[in-house]
Amino acid sequence: MEFQGTGTPLTESGLDRVCDALDVKAPALWAVVTVETRGFGFLQEKRPLILFERHIFHRRTNGRFAAIAPQVSDPIPGGYLGGALEYVRLHEAIALHRRAALESASWGIGQVMGFNHQVAGFSSAEELVAAMMHDETNQLLAMANFISGNGLDRALRRHDWVAFARGYNGPDFARNEYDTRLKAAHVELQESFPDLRLRAVQAALLYAGFDPGRVDGLFGKRTRAALIAFQTKQGLAPTGDANSDTEARLLAAAFPDGLVI
Repeated sequence: MEFQGTGTPLTESGLDRVCDALDVKAPALWAVVTVETRGFGFLQEKRPLILFERHIFHRRTNGRFAAIAPQVSDPIPGGYLGGALEYVRLHEAIALHRRAALESASWGIGQVMGFNHQVAGFSSAEELVAAMMHDETNQLLAMANFISGNGLDRALRRHDWVAFARGYNGPDFARNEYDTRLKAAHVELQESFPDLRLRAVQAALLYAGFDPGRVDGLFGKRTRAALIAFQTKQGLAPTGDANSDTEARLLAAAFPDGLVI
């Protein structure tokens, strides 16, 4: 499956690396992640989360495919299918013009647009996509490069959500209450920050076909039910807790090359 990567979730060292690069505290950084992607950068099949923007593809190909493929080339934004179905749209565009297609999707945990590859630290959209496929640390570093490259790190450090939203989400940010949602997420994250170890377990459950709900590092009923289902299938005591035996089996199955949380 094209674009399938390792699906490696963010680690503590990866988070520290990105926070140090931006000189920001983790709750401020994670507020952006929460609003952009609900907090996880991969789909169940370990492809990066994307959103294909047909108006960007239309613009980058001068509209020459609009007549034959209006579903992926239109001057007006829209046509979103969500989740894995966004790759259907992406592949339709790739068949017409690969470079423009990759540049017309937003990628990973920070939803960095492919055409922003240079400010994100890559020589091409292909290079950006390859990094996005590898792990969430790369995804978050690309987001951090975009933030600093556009001078938005100062607004993020000041928690000036209006200024940050205008620069990160565009001039129409208020229409979606982007700044308000960032502020609310930041307040909540200062009280309760995701447990990255649990988040890795949730990711492993997702990849194994057990629905943990959101991969958010917060323990809820769906995560507990998924753990019980996994434990039962593995012949483990169905405690519903991410104990050491359960965690070891999950992580070994999901990340055969190893994962240092």
